[in-house]
Amino acid sequence: MLSGITTYTWAQSALSSTRPRVIATSDGEIDDECSLVRFLLYTNEWDVEGIITSSSQYHWHGHKWAGDDWAQPYLEAYGKVWPNLVKHDKRYPTKEYLQQRTFPGNVTTQGEMDSITPGSQHIVKVLLDKSDPRPVWLQAWGGTNTIARALKTIEQEHAERMAEVAAKLRLFLIWEQDSTYQSYIRPHWGKYNMLTIISDQFEAIAYRWKTLIPKELQPYFDAAWMNAHILQDHGALCALYKAHVQGDKDFSAGDFRSEGDSPSFMHEITTGLGNLEHPDWGGWAGRYIKVRDNTWLDPVPDKNYAYPEGRYYSSNSWSRMVARSGATVETDSNYRRYFEPIWRWSAAFQNDFAARANWCVKPYKEANHAPVVKLAHTAALKAKPGATVPLSVIASDPDGNPLHYQWWVYTDAGTYKGNAVIPIATNKTTSITVPRDALNGQTIHVICEVSDTGSPVLTRYQRVVITVQ
Repeated sequence: MLSGITTYTWAQSALSSTRPRVIATSDGEIDDECSLVRFLLYTNEWDVEGIITSSSQYHWHGHKWAGDDWAQPYLEAYGKVWPNLVKHDKRYPTKEYLQQRTFPGNVTTQGEMDSITPGSQHIVKVLLDKSDPRPVWLQAWGGTNTIARALKTIEQEHAERMAEVAAKLRLFLIWEQDSTYQSYIRPHWGKYNMLTIISDQFEAIAYRWKTLIPKELQPYFDAAWMNAHILQDHGALCALYKAHVQGDKDFSAGDFRSEGDSPSFMHEITTGLGNLEHPDWGGWAGRYIKVRDNTWLDPVPDKNYAYPEGRYYSSNSWSRMVARSGATVETDSNYRRYFEPIWRWSAAFQNDFAARANWCVKPYKEANHAPVVKLAHTAALKAKPGATVPLSVIASDPDGNPLHYQWWVYTDAGTYKGNAVIPIATNKTTSITVPRDALNGQTIHVICEVSDTGSPVLTRYQRVVITVQ
């Protein structure tokens, strides 16, 4: 035991290596199509349990509908690059595996959840399967109606198992794009206190990104970067990516268009930030705060804003209300801060996307792969005010590239808001002294960011949470 410092472990650790299980439900909007390209390039990171079509307030049968089989061209293109992807990671599933788990859901009208559909039944099957107790992350890229239909079937036919199902259910909603979360899921399943994230921060990488991402980071989204790293000469799947085209107002041909749904699965990418079961810790998909029960929404930098009791979406999110006054991240500091939990990681997640695009066409030795980073001690520490806490990581690079280290305090994620200093921040071993004004029970989150020197530069992390005692 170090002087003034004790260690402990979480009963349910977010830093576990357990592979996430995911089901994506999507309304097939053009930005869903863009998100699907990125999603497929990360299918080595999760166990994909389903890809289900759903409707939303924006898209349904007969209203801007992309077609029941809109995902098939992407799955076919994935199949063409799969032989090269598995050279980089053997965990990539086959096209056939994904197609066997792709189903139409409730799509006839906005919010329709009366019909039992192949998609809803598949969700039921996954949630009732007792052979795998791991959590299932249900992502709503559109409305929640197909998810709601599945849960209603379970309630009607297996009511005695609702608590069991709820215990392994996790929801990540991109807004509430229909009314079914409020009209059915919350009243019938809310008592089980399921972890639910409802995101408005997703807009940082959606259609309005040029007003939400700081100018210094926009080069990672402009046409020159997109053409060089994603759109051109990167195989059949990336060739389908629907970037902006000539004539689109305020954009150049090749500019990033929108991936408003990607945060719903970026949250489940294992980067080392340990945020999976801790939405308030922050990661590539943003950072959230508990608003009620186990429901997490965006941290609003405005004390006068009241979170809605009901549906949370475009009409009442704080960012949209501010946007109507013409705010941008360059003109409004609060607006900038609101979207920072996602845009702060832009270089890292875009470079990571680019590396995977390379995996579609390049042999292993000609591509870059992320460093592997582990802590040399436990991730959770307790320390007294004034105590010096040693910090250390063990890192390696699959490609033999030199590594750069950067330790920093993620103040927003911790509850101690003072200035905790890391005197030497660029070594793999360092220390931090707990400030003497830190109070019992407050937390300090320390991130070790490890980047390689390959092309593109790839970054992984480890997080240490120090609790003041």
